Amino acid sequence: MTGNHTAQEPKHKRDLTRRKVVVAGAGAVAAVGVGGTLAAGAFADEKSATGNEATTSEVCYKLTSETTEGPYYIDADKLRKDITEDQEGIPLTLRLKVIDAETCKPIRNAAVDIWHCNALGVYSGYEAMGSGGGGGGGTPPSGEPTGEPPSGEPSGEPGGGGGVHEEPTDDERYLRGTSKTDRSGLVEFRTVFPGWYQGRCVHIHTKVHVNGTWTDAGYEGGTTCHTGQFFFDEESVLASAEVAPYSTNTTTRTTLDEDTIYDQSGTTGGLLKLKYRKNAIAKGVVGTLTMGVDPEATHDGTDDSVQPGATSSST
Repeated sequence: MTGNHTAQEPKHKRDLTRRKVVVAGAGAVAAVGVGGTLAAGAFADEKSATGNEATTSEVCYKLTSETTEGPYYIDADKLRKDITEDQEGIPLTLRLKVIDAETCKPIRNAAVDIWHCNALGVYSGYEAMGSGGGGGGGTPPSGEPTGEPPSGEPSGEPGGGGGVHEEPTDDERYLRGTSKTDRSGLVEFRTVFPGWYQGRCVHIHTKVHVNGTWTDAGYEGGTTCHTGQFFFDEESVLASAEVAPYSTNTTTRTTLDEDTIYDQSGTTGGLLKLKYRKNAIAKGVVGTLTMGVDPEATHDGTDDSVQPGATSSST
């Protein structure tokens, strides 16, 4: 994607002026259980697993919080809606809507990237770093987190959620993908419920790119108008921890309240509205969120002026 690039910029501020998206092969494995069986509801009317309702006022005229890109972003993700590949976990259907935060009009033909760790906290492309780069130890989550609350700003070390880019260690690309918003600003992904790793709560990364060109090769050019993260409420995380393979993840866990990236602002901060059958989360989860973005802004998540969890204006 596009972004300013000079010889003086640090290595992690990569040249994003040209993006190539590889079209996924036909062998991608579909997530089972919820993909084609649940109808897409109106985002303003979705009810979360905790019973909170989202109203029109919650998704209009508010910019969704900008966050750091994090260390595990890889450009040229595959153009696909199903990013599961062979990863085990609770099926997750992610339904997103992208709107202009000023006019509330949907933004069509935008490229939306998502990427996240697997059930055991491992990112594709970075398997050599293990569980989010953070080591194991500890016990599976219970009613209380097993780790100490993070203090201060993220260190930028792997697992800490900072913005220092790490070079990939392998060619795996599971749980990463790019798709195009339709005329209503909607895009859908099929994936698995993420796990956790040291120093971070459960989350999914995202970028929204506009003004580029869709070609047979994928999406090229344009600007990155939003870099953010999606978050999961504690009730759903604790429910997932009872299901294999999440139940075997012994890495210490950071709760949503302790996380240094989530800004505690609810849906504006990226908190997903989750829908699943009580006491049967293993059957699948549907997560929805409307992202209010500024299509004229540039937010590539590598600008040091945008602090984790901050809502910022155009940079």
